Amino acid sequence: MSDLDCRVSQLFVHPVKSCAGIACDEALLVETGLDLDRAWMLVGADGRMLTQRQLPRLALVRPTLRSDELVLRAPGMLALHLAIDGVDTPTRATVWDDEVAAWDLGALAAQWCADFLGQPARLLRFDPDQRRLSSARWSAGIEAENLFSDGFPILVASASSLAELNSRLAARGQPAVGMERFRPNLVLDGLEPFDEDHVDEITITTDDGPVRLKLVKPCVRCSIPNVDPASAETGTEPGATLAQFRADARMDGGITFGMNAVIVEGFGRRLRPGQPAAASWAF
Repeated sequence: MSDLDCRVSQLFVHPVKSCAGIACDEALLVETGLDLDRAWMLVGADGRMLTQRQLPRLALVRPTLRSDELVLRAPGMLALHLAIDGVDTPTRATVWDDEVAAWDLGALAAQWCADFLGQPARLLRFDPDQRRLSSARWSAGIEAENLFSDGFPILVASASSLAELNSRLAARGQPAVGMERFRPNLVLDGLEPFDEDHVDEITITTDDGPVRLKLVKPCVRCSIPNVDPASAETGTEPGATLAQFRADARMDGGITFGMNAVIVEGFGRRLRPGQPAAASWAF
């Protein structure tokens, strides 16, 4: 018997790290998380990742996934069409402290990115032969693979936690924010605000069998939620409000929202909004 009953409310895939996400009606679970999540990434001339932390304009790059294409659109730019499996030359990339094998997508993609961002940038695809694992300190003994995500295959958030944050924002005379600012993969409905902080496992019922996710590490928040995804303007909210009540002792006082998760079971199964789920407490 589960401790908590809930359901899948929303699913998001972010094909290009730190660019806009895509709300999905269905997502395939693979070893690295949701299929094609953070499969691409922009890097500077030094091969290090570029994110909204340095370049808020990345929020305006809107990917679309088709059966055989990744299409990138941005204000003032013609659409960039790239073959899903298209690569050009092998290279190396640095994502946080990890240096990994990747594939450069070539001069046309690089020029498109540089023209929009106003500085040199190249678009890379994660090398599928590379294994990049989550930190063993947090991954509960599971060898959890990642592509270009910050460090874990799945990020879980709760609709009620966002509602609580928006209630506090309203009390401070601030506008509400959307879930897209927090860039989760999986949003749950039916939990109390911030119940996810203390959940051990979530089991989701799919047509093909269960998907089991283990919530292992609170997600410490940087400046990215303060970037307006519609305009790329950077403010102080919702970070300032979160800082009033979301300091997490487990993360040395870091301000957290959402939980990083590793996959226990369910590779090859499809997730959809509306699927029932059950959560168990971590204590």
